[in-house]
Amino acid sequence: MSFKLITEPSIETKIRCMRQRVRWQHPQLVERDIDQTRLVIDDRGADDEAFSFLVVGDSGTGRHRRSSPQRQVAKQLLAHADSARFMLHTGDVVYLVGSRDQYQSNFIKPYREWLVGGDDYRHLAYDRMVFKRPVLPVPGNHDYYDLPTLIGLVSGITGPLRYALRSYLDLDVSWRGSHRGDAYARAFLDYLKAVPQNGLGQHLDTHYTSSVDDPVGGSRALTYRPGEFTRLPNRYYTFRYGGIDFFALDSNTFNQPLPVVHDRASRQELQQQCQQLEAKKADLLRQAGAEVLSLDGEDPQEDITEKIESIDEQLNDIAKQLDSARISTVDAEQLDWVRDRLIASWQNPAVRGRILFFHHPPYVTEATKWPQGQTLAVRHHLRQVLDAVAAEVGEIAQGRPLVDLVLNGHAHCFDYLRTGDTGHGDAHIPWVVCGGSGYSLRRQREEGPELTETIDGTPRTVAKSHLYLGRSGKGSQLKRPYSGLRVEVSGGSPPQLILTPLVAEKFDGHWKGFEMESFEV
Repeated sequence: MSFKLITEPSIETKIRCMRQRVRWQHPQLVERDIDQTRLVIDDRGADDEAFSFLVVGDSGTGRHRRSSPQRQVAKQLLAHADSARFMLHTGDVVYLVGSRDQYQSNFIKPYREWLVGGDDYRHLAYDRMVFKRPVLPVPGNHDYYDLPTLIGLVSGITGPLRYALRSYLDLDVSWRGSHRGDAYARAFLDYLKAVPQNGLGQHLDTHYTSSVDDPVGGSRALTYRPGEFTRLPNRYYTFRYGGIDFFALDSNTFNQPLPVVHDRASRQELQQQCQQLEAKKADLLRQAGAEVLSLDGEDPQEDITEKIESIDEQLNDIAKQLDSARISTVDAEQLDWVRDRLIASWQNPAVRGRILFFHHPPYVTEATKWPQGQTLAVRHHLRQVLDAVAAEVGEIAQGRPLVDLVLNGHAHCFDYLRTGDTGHGDAHIPWVVCGGSGYSLRRQREEGPELTETIDGTPRTVAKSHLYLGRSGKGSQLKRPYSGLRVEVSGGSPPQLILTPLVAEKFDGHWKGFEMESFEV
């Protein structure tokens, strides 16, 4: 029997809980005409057309006793911290279950230089963080994960289960879960639920002070003041910087595999895949039980636990596919929001470009993600959005891609891809997966860098990877290039985007930090 240590709330639950936390459309917000999806960064450079920013993703692990990959990547980013205007995080901020207990070791400690009071980071509370420079995340799937009840966990412990538990503990499992994303919300969002009713008006008048001119939103927005008040208005949001519109999405609420009525043969195939994965996992757990930590703090279970975590992701996706016939909520409100905001962005002559960032990648060449049901679902919904945008702004776009750059995480690698003629609004867009910033790195798919779809019965190349950084080699030749990213935005329209991968590579027990050659997308 499979041992499942993590649980994931339904899409309905995610949406409902997050709405409660930000008091979505509360009368006092409506009265003040506040747009709860709009953020304004209050700094002196927000109008500069030429600027740069940093990107990380899937970083939040503290299980490395020494020589933390996340900290090594953070050091590479520090060289650019003073010149970069902000840092985006593509999700999975804290592993494995987004617990408040783990923010100290898995987020605050490695990124302490970005925090007010970071010199004394051990005394910083996860729900009281203030950033010196903007850190702007989106939630990943692990930021929503929870644990089964402790009673059920304890009552089921057997010999093999102890090995499983030990392995998962190395994977950063606290004795608390995220409480359906509550820890993430308290860490980063303007958690209006905690503001007393009699103080809500004053809070709104103090922090929602920015005037915005937006045909599809309100006239006031939350003001992000670095060093003073650094909260986000919602789980998905938009902000404008240097004439570029940034759209932060929560892909956890539109990643349910598409409804499919599986015939007997297809269900049997999925069940057989599940059995094969369970057998691999059981073998890995036996290996984990035979391993011990070495005296120097290195973890010989690292390869095993990384493989187990990858298998669990695949098992979770198969379970969702087998359940896809069940009617599931799709976050239509968010998808309609980004559609309308993209259209408005294109119709606004003050906007030079558009960048999207969210967790689950629609295009990726990591070994396990491309065939997953969640990948197909996110790609399907994003295509619907962009097709609708194209229908409205085709003449205005004049052949430009509808989005200048899409940034994702989830796949533990760095992967730069470009779509070709997909037949949809996502054609000719550069996509960058920046998910290799600290957690277990993954290999590229054996099939190679080209991604194909079967259209009218014929395989067709829809995207190609041009740079992949992930796990490679074996034994003494094993390389682990963890990474972050610097993006330089030029002035003018359309803007030029120059990308520089910032790498911290572990090879033969030693770390080497370097910048890769920059390239334009």
